[in-house]
Amino acid sequence: MKEGKSHVFKLTVIIVSGVLCFILFSSFLVLYRRRKTKKESSSTLPKTNFLSNVSYKELYQTTDGFSPTNLIGSGSFGSVYKGILAQEKRMVAVKVLNLQQKGAFKSFMAECNALRNIRHRNLVKILTCCSSVDYNGNEFKALVYEFMANGNLDKWLHHDRENESPQRYLNLLQRLNIAIDVASSLHYLHDHCETPIIHCDLKPSNVLLDDDMIAKVSDFGLARILFATNDDSQNQTSTVGIKGTIGYAAPEYGMGGEASAQGDVYSYGIFLLEMFTGKRPTDKMFKDGFNLHNFVKMASTEKLVQVVDPNLLTREVEDLEVATEDGYNNDDHNDIEAVEERVLIENLSHMNSNVQKCLLSIFKISLACSLAAPNERIKMEDVTRELLRIKTDFLQVRIHE
Repeated sequence: MKEGKSHVFKLTVIIVSGVLCFILFSSFLVLYRRRKTKKESSSTLPKTNFLSNVSYKELYQTTDGFSPTNLIGSGSFGSVYKGILAQEKRMVAVKVLNLQQKGAFKSFMAECNALRNIRHRNLVKILTCCSSVDYNGNEFKALVYEFMANGNLDKWLHHDRENESPQRYLNLLQRLNIAIDVASSLHYLHDHCETPIIHCDLKPSNVLLDDDMIAKVSDFGLARILFATNDDSQNQTSTVGIKGTIGYAAPEYGMGGEASAQGDVYSYGIFLLEMFTGKRPTDKMFKDGFNLHNFVKMASTEKLVQVVDPNLLTREVEDLEVATEDGYNNDDHNDIEAVEERVLIENLSHMNSNVQKCLLSIFKISLACSLAAPNERIKMEDVTRELLRIKTDFLQVRIHE
């Protein structure tokens, strides 16, 4: 009898001990996983401080009531205003979402999540966000970015005569640096993010310049929608967005093709051609199958002057424009073009051979990026490496000279 009780007692002790060990082990495992998850999630956050959320009132005061005088741009899903954020005493850019626009809310959520988890010197930094209601009780959502003092690249490449803004000028080295900056950002997004990101809307107006003329890619609304969606309704919204930017979108997008890294490469190729020709892909001269890619492809070394942005040639080109405006009537277009062509050819003969070589190499990369077939385009990793090599060669020759 005593032996039976003893066996029962021993069995009970063994069972209780086993259960306790299991509970302890399970608790330890749960705590370990929680700590690991917390550590991993914290490591994905930006290294820089992410500001606390701001209120509608703060942003209203920051932008002077979203005054038109503080409006610095507008995009697919909203308008951007400049202002000084009181709590940080720093200039910021506030992107106010137009929630009436289809896909704007998805763009807001996607951009918040994506830009908080990616860091690169050539990607615009998001400082904080705002999800609230305005003074009329309407839903309000905004993103707050670092302010880029030199605006967007489009305004540097194309003079705005309507607003009588002062003409800006970018020399060859500045343009090459910007090209490298943008290529580096796309290479990072495609190949070095934990989850690859496709931008889908690369163009000069989405490239911003800071005080030191360092280029930073902005406007990731389309990218997040396209990358994150799976259902047909959301993909349809994304496709409409892509088709909105004529001239820069890859040709396969127009035929219903899915967003891809190769699509970004095509947009970059057109972007690069525009930077060094000074011509938009939507210029009126491009029609009936003739486009910016073909325009540069048809130009040989001897005809390089016909495709290069005149601002990259000698000072005489600018003087020629003034002379022709003063010396000819509007009916003498043919005579003006003939004089311009003759002077430009003379300028090319005086152009440094190092400059010619640099431009030809850049155009070669541009054309390789903007090929019609996606699988024939080069990768951004190769683009970045080649542009860095071109810059090194260009500077070495310049120093030697």
